[in-house]
Amino acid sequence: MQQLQCGRFRLPVGATDRPLVMGVLNITPDSFSDGGHFFSLEAALSRAEQMMVDGVDIIDIGAESTRPGSPPVPLAEELRRVMPVLYALRDCGKPLSVDTCKPEVMREVLHAGADMINDIRGFGLPSALEAVKDSDCGLCIMHMQGDPQTMQSAPQYVDVVAEVGAFLRARVMAAEQEGIARARLCVDPGFCFGKTLAHNLDLLAAIGDIGGELGLPLLAGLSRKSMIGAITGKPVETRLAGSLAATLFAITQGARIVRVHDVAEMVDAIAVWHAAERRAAEQSSSTSSNK
Repeated sequence: MQQLQCGRFRLPVGATDRPLVMGVLNITPDSFSDGGHFFSLEAALSRAEQMMVDGVDIIDIGAESTRPGSPPVPLAEELRRVMPVLYALRDCGKPLSVDTCKPEVMREVLHAGADMINDIRGFGLPSALEAVKDSDCGLCIMHMQGDPQTMQSAPQYVDVVAEVGAFLRARVMAAEQEGIARARLCVDPGFCFGKTLAHNLDLLAAIGDIGGELGLPLLAGLSRKSMIGAITGKPVETRLAGSLAATLFAITQGARIVRVHDVAEMVDAIAVWHAAERRAAEQSSSTSSNK
């Protein structure tokens, strides 16, 4: 059974396991989808409690917006936002991921009980890998071209699938060279982080190849993103159906963890998909054994 070492938890991420739902908890005033909704401690904890009722597997706490054009948040402000929420939730019974690229934040949240670090820069900043190597936290290594302020201005690739795969492979190798076990790693192609609609669709069609080549669990974050809006013509608040469709397609291509805003709906969609998938596998096995 393939498992992801995630701090205090061992998460099942094998090909036949139910895909895991990572719920987004943005404690920012300016995130693209729900900025300001859960900015207060009370609102953030209420949202986390609802996600747990809805069946979330991992809670991903983000204190710095990464929407296109967003400015960086000072270190002290990011810590001021994230630490009270982390302390309040660390005994909730669910793995807690922190979405950050700052090594100083990584050290502080790991000391406070975080189980996973989700880094949009792929642990590429100086001392980022050093900050996490001696813990047992999970690491999500993501690809991004440029930075949040400029990434969507004019993203260009010769071969987006090959280039994203090469970046993730290099960052995985760098982590291993620091002595970080592969069992702690998962990878994210970074949908809409420095990609056009065409780039995103190319990646979505090929993420199984990327994950298969690396031999690591693949995380897909498609929820409410601009590519959904570009295809459907819908604003952020009405992209649920498109998000579910894209995420389920990612699962069929091999995604083992999906990062979503709408936890209850995604949990139900996966439950139905997984039940049908298992029955199809059982019937296929039965047919083969009777031949």
